[in-house]
Amino acid sequence: MTPRIRVLLGLAALIGFASVAAGAFGAHGATGPAKDWLRTAGEYGLIHALAVFAATPLVREGARAAAVAAWLFLAGAVIFSGSLDVMAISGQLWLGAVTPIGGLLLLAGWATLAFAAFAKPAT
Repeated sequence: MTPRIRVLLGLAALIGFASVAAGAFGAHGATGPAKDWLRTAGEYGLIHALAVFAATPLVREGARAAAVAAWLFLAGAVIFSGSLDVMAISGQLWLGAVTPIGGLLLLAGWATLAFAAFAKPAT
């Protein structure tokens, strides 16, 4: 396994860890809107951490677009889920304006992964 893939998987695992923690805190320690923000952050973060793992076989086959998709998933999860987490914990509601940027990155990741899956393999 290449160092680049190890970094992608390691970062995805850290996002998965943070997502489970956010979800647990949302389920057991938060109230009001923070509870929903943490639940959403946990769900989206965990889904997209797993999406990085799903992109890995294409990355290993040399599909550069799959690597781009993995990085988009990571960046999107950090911005989308991270902004919701920080908003829930700190009460800084202005971060809600940042959250859609993460969502756009997640959408771009899925579109890029679809392209990578359908594209002709590199020779």
